Amino acid sequence: MNRNYLRAIPREWRNLSRVFAALGDEHRQRILLTFEPGERLNVGAIVEVSTLTRTTVSHHLKVLREAGVLRSEKIGKEVWFWLDKDHLIDALGAVRDYLKEKA
Repeated sequence: MNRNYLRAIPREWRNLSRVFAALGDEHRQRILLTFEPGERLNVGAIVEVSTLTRTTVSHHLKVLREAGVLRSEKIGKEVWFWLDKDHLIDALGAVRDYLKEKA
């Protein structure tokens, strides 16, 4: 048993719970899968293809952004969102590396 992690989470794992919590919701998964590679979308574009209200989509986008899954930029009155691919690769890579090491 490795007792080192009972008190402190490794640095590369610190944001994992937020990423997994954000991705644990099916609506947020659907929103994430809406993005094409390199694409930026605003709330309106996502609402057009969703069954959710604008308010609900905005909430889910906020959760995804705060977890580091999405990045955003306000241009004029619109906020544009895109995948933070590097953050996701780092987060999921930390889990993959752990499994490779322990398996």
